[in-house]
Amino acid sequence: MNHHILTNAHIITSSDDFTGSVVIENGLITDIVRGKTYAEGDNLQGMWLAPGCIDIHSDYLEREIHPRPGADFPIPMAFHFMDQRAAACGLTTVLSAVSFSDNDGLNRSFSQAIGQSREIDELRKGALVRHFVHARLNPNTDTVLDYLDQMKSIESLKLVVYNDAIPGQRQFTFEDLVVKRMKVWNTNDAETRQRLHQQIDELSRINHRDAIQAAFEGVCPLGSHDDTTVAHVEEARHFGATLSEMPTTLIAARKAKELGMLVCMGAPNYVRGGSHCGNLSCVSAMQEDLVDMICSDYHFPTMLTAVLMMMHDGMSPSQAINLVSLNPAKAIGLDKIVGSIDVGKEADLIAFYSKGTYADVKKVWVRGVAKFQVAAQEVTNSMGVNVALS
Repeated sequence: MNHHILTNAHIITSSDDFTGSVVIENGLITDIVRGKTYAEGDNLQGMWLAPGCIDIHSDYLEREIHPRPGADFPIPMAFHFMDQRAAACGLTTVLSAVSFSDNDGLNRSFSQAIGQSREIDELRKGALVRHFVHARLNPNTDTVLDYLDQMKSIESLKLVVYNDAIPGQRQFTFEDLVVKRMKVWNTNDAETRQRLHQQIDELSRINHRDAIQAAFEGVCPLGSHDDTTVAHVEEARHFGATLSEMPTTLIAARKAKELGMLVCMGAPNYVRGGSHCGNLSCVSAMQEDLVDMICSDYHFPTMLTAVLMMMHDGMSPSQAINLVSLNPAKAIGLDKIVGSIDVGKEADLIAFYSKGTYADVKKVWVRGVAKFQVAAQEVTNSMGVNVALS
């Protein structure tokens, strides 16, 4: 029997925080003891002990594959270093966003996306943390109909999100796209506008959300990306979406909550105090209690940094950590297994100190097995006391 105890930790459960110990047997949490330390346990010296972060939308793998335009690296190499970085940042579950689209060559093609997902299926078996595929699926192309069955056979598929391809309707305005496309297409202003209007007209006639819903309902949750208008949210909900991912406006976020959908915002948005694209601020959405969870989007370290910033601003540790653990676990149907420190759940846990405004992760366990550990050194714990880690 694999039995060990994590002791003298500041434990964060889904509803409370306290000093105590967690007992783990064969990868499962079997006891949570308030106020007691054990001589034979792994002494965490007052570190925060929390459930590992569950990141339902990460673009980080793509950044490892394509760190610069025209500079590509093999997926196994990219996945390896992404996996290590995830663990070091306190993430124990990562959903890598893979774009399934044939939108003018600007995104990964359907066949390439299938291939990348198949590689993730295999690579995740030897990874430090849990990995799944988050499919950003273009409903505005007939090509999608040819790949739905193949997508359903991706064993790591955990979330499918409608990723609308009609130009100028969501994250980037029409005027934003005119500037961007002029550079990409090497066309003048008039030619660019004409071409964009033609795309809008053609793509608006194609909408396969009904087929996507029929394919994936009961297989994995459905969501919608970059909802901007009330109509966007209503359409997404009509076609089975239960998640509004990174809504770009308050009216869209409000409508999503009104319709009973979950809302996910980006942790970098919260940490930076606003969207880098000038869209809805996560802080503003949270002020209206519109946010159910946050994801790393494009920057792993911001998940725990956001948690610490929220705690500093008066949010309880439980409420803050739930935004990166229990709530996203519920969104993708993993909450019976992971997402909180509860008896009977698998021990996906992280131990960390606050180091100024960010988290200093020292140890990570997945299914009760240590996957990341900083070598013994002198550190300053949350009470300002120097301690030695082993």
